[in-house]
Amino acid sequence: MPQDNSRTRPTIRFGRDFELDPGLFELRRSGRAVKLERVPMEVLLLLVNERERVVSRQQIADAVWGRGVSLDTDNSINGAIRKLRRALKDDPDHPRYVQTITGRGYRFIAAVEAEETEGSEPHSAVAAEPHSALAVESGSAVAAESVSAVAADTHPAEAAAAAVQTAALEATAPATGAPEAPRTQPVRRKFPGPLLLAAAAVLLIAAVSLVVWWRRSAAHTASQRTVRLAVLPFENLTGDPSQEYLSDGFTEELITQLGSLDPQRLAVIARTSVMFYKGAHTPLRRIAQDLGVQYVLEGSVRRDAERVRITAQLIQVRDQTHLWAQEYDRAPEDLLAVQSEIGRQIAEQIRLALDQPRTAGPVERAALSPQEYEAWDAYLKGRYLWTRRTRQDMEDSVGWFRQAIDRDPSYARAWAGLADAWALMSSYGFGPVSRYMPQARQAAERAVALDPSLAEAHTSLALVAENYDWDWQTAEKEYRRALALNANYATAHQWFAECLAFEGRFDEALAESERARALDPLSTIIAADNGAIYYYARQYDRAIARFQSVLDVDPANGRAHLIVDAYTQQGRYQQALDTIQQWRRLGDGPWIWAKLAMVYGRSGDRARARQALRKIAASNRPWDLDLTPLLDTAYAGLDDREQRLRVLEGAYRAHGNLPTTFKVDPIYDPLRGDPRFQAMLRGAGLAR
Repeated sequence: MPQDNSRTRPTIRFGRDFELDPGLFELRRSGRAVKLERVPMEVLLLLVNERERVVSRQQIADAVWGRGVSLDTDNSINGAIRKLRRALKDDPDHPRYVQTITGRGYRFIAAVEAEETEGSEPHSAVAAEPHSALAVESGSAVAAESVSAVAADTHPAEAAAAAVQTAALEATAPATGAPEAPRTQPVRRKFPGPLLLAAAAVLLIAAVSLVVWWRRSAAHTASQRTVRLAVLPFENLTGDPSQEYLSDGFTEELITQLGSLDPQRLAVIARTSVMFYKGAHTPLRRIAQDLGVQYVLEGSVRRDAERVRITAQLIQVRDQTHLWAQEYDRAPEDLLAVQSEIGRQIAEQIRLALDQPRTAGPVERAALSPQEYEAWDAYLKGRYLWTRRTRQDMEDSVGWFRQAIDRDPSYARAWAGLADAWALMSSYGFGPVSRYMPQARQAAERAVALDPSLAEAHTSLALVAENYDWDWQTAEKEYRRALALNANYATAHQWFAECLAFEGRFDEALAESERARALDPLSTIIAADNGAIYYYARQYDRAIARFQSVLDVDPANGRAHLIVDAYTQQGRYQQALDTIQQWRRLGDGPWIWAKLAMVYGRSGDRARARQALRKIAASNRPWDLDLTPLLDTAYAGLDDREQRLRVLEGAYRAHGNLPTTFKVDPIYDPLRGDPRFQAMLRGAGLAR
């Protein structure tokens, strides 16, 4: 009698009291079944079986619904993850089981153990056998399982050939009288053997051809392949938390130097993503999977009154090989020279490891004078605070950048930092545009004049040209110049993508945004800006999926709360209100009331909309934000054209950054036929 293989799958234990039984397609807690629908259950099984890897949303969609299926998989995946977390009582902000890797997918992070079921063969690694009950067609399922089993160690072309061979063997195998699967399992469709065999044969020929082509071209492409490196946060071993800026600054300096070595062959992950692992002691293999890197550089910084000791080591993640390690014991004023020395040695080690032709390394720098060292020290403190993005931190960063300039007026990076701080303070509504943007322009121009090769300076100048001057040609020229100088500068890709989106060039914008995400895969602000581009392009489902993935890990992300606007444009008012209420749990503020006014107004509840409108100004007193975008949002909900135009004309006269979105933001669609709005659109250079 044929064996029922579904009952030989081991029960998987995780957490304190959870059991996952693949054979019964059941999740139990303390021995009692937990109610979980089919799709969340299949997602759980997939994540558990692939727990050593990040599982992308596309992989989930292909496995659960099948390749090429036309449905709203983004929202379906979001719903499945929420239901799964609810069943596991898992907190997305502090996950114990399912972790969201922003922009990449999900990973099961709890330790598991497998318990053998009666009559089963020994089973040592659950992860090696993907869940067999996923709702995919028979031939696709076999291929998918074969690819999963070899993907970690095999080139995709060879994996595809192996998968097709397996499918062909499966098609020619004699049928067995296997018992009917439990009714709780999804049903697989059966295809006639000859058709499947013919399809498998065609695919096999294609796959073998692909393998032959790949092997022939492997030697040529090896030298062209881009290597990805992550500089992990250097540990602060001084014992003094106030010295964090030093270790963080050292990390940032190395990222900057290595990123400028050879961007065509060496991609260096941005600071925002690597700082995710600060103090986390995450296994290197997991970091490599999250960031898509082959090499990591890690180290530490110790400091006393007279000496600084830096240790650094370069590791090849694949086999945990330490390719290079060094310790430096220097005076504080020699730090910049040490960075240059480390950068040269790492570049040489990577070149030798990959048999790459020699390329120019970082420029060797002389030791700093005491005054220059003080400027550099102040700059690092300012940049550390600027990256935190709060109002107080950005205001404090201005003070440190100014101090750096006082110590060394020719220090271009400090001028660029000052430009960044003022530009973002204006864009975030932390102060009047008329005061901050001219100062940002002067600082950026000064940085470019002092060091024309500084990518950060050109990026800051581009942002001013875009958001204040509405000079789109100059903005694009400066962004492209910055990227020519440093193609690994993720912020330049991010802001350039936004600039292209404002002009309605969505295909180019999304391509640029994806480059930013590749360089900074864990950055929530880059992921949220990616969602904003989808929103402007009227791809609301994709925008919502991206925003939700950000909010899952960063509920306070202001940019991601553009999800409310996307829901509103779709007429999904209850989802918009639910999102606002979740946002409100983090604290009240003027943007909460502005969004409520918009949603209530659009849904027809004008009384509540006007009540929310009246609360905007009062709730803004402790925040002191620019009221222009808040009132525009509220009046949009009330469809008060005259009030909106009055507010927008004020923003237009002040040269604020609000007109940059006039061409693409759906919120302005009701105004597009008004001559006054068209005049402002032309004045902002966006009528093309």
